[in-house]
Amino acid sequence: MAHFSPRQYDVLERAIVDRTRIAIYRSGDREVVIVPRSLRVVGGRERIDATHPTTGDPISIYLDEVVDFEVVG
Repeated sequence: MAHFSPRQYDVLERAIVDRTRIAIYRSGDREVVIVPRSLRVVGGRERIDATHPTTGDPISIYLDEVVDFEVVG
């Protein structure tokens, strides 16, 4: 499981409810902007199911791969 604070989980959950874009930062990877749709546990790992904000393509990102994230509006 990822090591985020309760406040960070609250921010992520609010972004999911509000369909607010977030920027995800992964180690060694550039920023990825997504619109989160759900947070679920798959195979013991937390996963954000999201869509690309421009194309609507589905994206899945595991939280244990995320270094940081921020709401971008």
